[in-house]
Amino acid sequence: MVASIALSPAASRASARSGERVRRVALGVYAGLFYCFLYLPIVLLVVLSFNDSQSIGLPLQGATLRWYAEVLGSSEMRASIANSVLLGIVSASIATLLALLLALGFRQDFPLKSLLMKVILLPILIPGIVSGVIYLIFFGYGEVRFGVWTSTLPVHITWVLPFAFLTLFPRVHGFDRSLEEAAADLGARPLTVFSRVVFPLIKPGIVATAMFAFTLSFDEFIRTLFVIGSQRTVPVHLWTLLSDQMAPFLPAVGVVIMAISMLVSFVGFAAAARTGRAGRTP
Repeated sequence: MVASIALSPAASRASARSGERVRRVALGVYAGLFYCFLYLPIVLLVVLSFNDSQSIGLPLQGATLRWYAEVLGSSEMRASIANSVLLGIVSASIATLLALLLALGFRQDFPLKSLLMKVILLPILIPGIVSGVIYLIFFGYGEVRFGVWTSTLPVHITWVLPFAFLTLFPRVHGFDRSLEEAAADLGARPLTVFSRVVFPLIKPGIVATAMFAFTLSFDEFIRTLFVIGSQRTVPVHLWTLLSDQMAPFLPAVGVVIMAISMLVSFVGFAAAARTGRAGRTP
């Protein structure tokens, strides 16, 4: 009786260690399956982009770079990349500027403030295909010529703006306004206060927002398809290739699109981190 009582704490600790090992193994298996589900298709896409075969799929027939040469040598592909990059830069710049102005304005109290907030975020809630039909009818009735800069640019700004606003608003809303008041007390004008005090502190958020907005615009497909007309962005051009034929260079197209999006994201993260370190340097 005494011996069994004395052994019970040790048995309890052994049982706890065993349960902890089981949880760790289960968590490791779950994490492994999760990451395989996320990244294995990307790895397979990259591998297939080098496959020297006229059909997309396994088994591999050898390694080649000709699909990348074919993609980058296509005038249509280069034109669609240029359209997507320029459209992303312009729409991201305008959307980030509007989001910054809105975020600064929402620091004040005014009538119908909550209603205006909901209106700004409304494009996020509307399904993409519904938005595309709405834009198609709107520009059609307005007799606006479909194209990258006439119809697609306003659509992209409308789509990107809510995300830019949601990214910037917490940083601007949490800004210590006593710094602005102190600068104003020292005689600084509102524009000087913003350029010398507010902007340097929120600049990392602005840079990150612009990069995020560019990525959203660059990857946008559904709404763009309805209003792009005869011109092409990269996602629309890829969809056209898929609908026409399963060409062997399609994995290379996907890798190029993914590489551009990742490059922009990395540049945005690096710029935001560098600006943040510079802002904290006395």
